[in-house]
Amino acid sequence: MAHHKSTIKRIRQTATRTERNRYYRTRIKNITKAVLIAAEANDKPAAADAFKIANKQIHRLVSKGFIKKSSAARKVSRLNLLVNKIEAA
Repeated sequence: MAHHKSTIKRIRQTATRTERNRYYRTRIKNITKAVLIAAEANDKPAAADAFKIANKQIHRLVSKGFIKKSSAARKVSRLNLLVNKIEAA
């Protein structure tokens, strides 16, 4: 068990941040999965709607500092390519 005040505070902060990060990681996975499921079903309107939500949420996490701008751009780009490919199929 920690004895210093600063160490005790650090443990509390780490627990809070870990919980918050877990929520954000799960959120990204779920919104990405929604786009993938709609794309696999060849449902262009549903995929487009899911992509719109995913784009907004991913960029919101960039503004919070959870993921980097380039990582978000890569994720959004790949999802966009997937949604656009439905039309050609």
